[in-house]
Amino acid sequence: MLDAAKRKEMLRQMILVRAFEEKLEDLYQRKAMFGSTHSYRGQEAIAVGVCSALQRSDLIASYHRGTGHLIAKGADLYALLCECMGRADGYSKGRGGKMHMGDMGFGFIGNTGTVGGTVPTATGAALAAKTRGSKEVVVSFFGDGAANQGVVHEAMNLAGVWKLPVIYVCENNQYAMTVSLEKSVAIKHLSDRAAGYGFEGKTLDGNDVEAVYEATQAAAAKARSGGGATFLECITYRWDGHFGGDPGTGYRSKEEIEAWKQKCPIKRLKERLAQEENFTEQEFEKISAAVYAELDEVAKRAEAAPLPKKEVDLNSIYAVTEAAHG
Repeated sequence: MLDAAKRKEMLRQMILVRAFEEKLEDLYQRKAMFGSTHSYRGQEAIAVGVCSALQRSDLIASYHRGTGHLIAKGADLYALLCECMGRADGYSKGRGGKMHMGDMGFGFIGNTGTVGGTVPTATGAALAAKTRGSKEVVVSFFGDGAANQGVVHEAMNLAGVWKLPVIYVCENNQYAMTVSLEKSVAIKHLSDRAAGYGFEGKTLDGNDVEAVYEATQAAAAKARSGGGATFLECITYRWDGHFGGDPGTGYRSKEEIEAWKQKCPIKRLKERLAQEENFTEQEFEKISAAVYAELDEVAKRAEAAPLPKKEVDLNSIYAVTEAAHG
């Protein structure tokens, strides 16, 4: 069982992830950022549970709904928010936006808006770690919609063949845009597919941060010892629409949404701490207030940050030319 300090820190991180998503929604509605948002509200336990079980040197690859992963892995809030807002102080100097950034300084390989695209990237990084003989574990986050992409199956097959130190974390939030999982796959648990690749698959409660932590810890230990890959299917639910302009209704009932909100991962850990650690409402409010105050200050700085200069667009662009034959 985790000690009280670790559990409270995980609670703080989940509050931070949610507060960041709410800040992004506010900026989006005020047209203070470029592009759209892909809210992570309701799924906070997965990012925090997984990343809390990793070492600093371990790597993660994320996707379009990935700011929570970055925060949980140790991203700088100012640089992260600046990138989401297209500001020059962002991780990609304001050129990548919310879905295209990376920083190996805290073990973040990168993310992409291409559905399923970071699964082979993470698999390649795991192959590199095994080739080097290092002990890094690589985590690939992706959604249930990405699970049906061909490249995902190809990458996992190779991970099984080569026994790579990779953990595939499927955030099964029930819907790929507007299509429910039950209408797009014929099996009950996506983790059952892992057997076909030759490694272990496990389905768990993705709203229980401690369950996610324990499963990731076991998978990481296995990977580090040469035992190969693991597929973790984390059952969860996104509270909001697929993107900023999607109200999230029409294809989902209000009753379904409300029922899942009652399974809030933050609420669950808060209540568990109250029962087992005498955690008070005053302590919770103090932590929450500090998190929201911190983000307000970060947002003020980010909104005042400069936009990238036009000439920066030509930086980091390379061309390979074939030498003339004479």
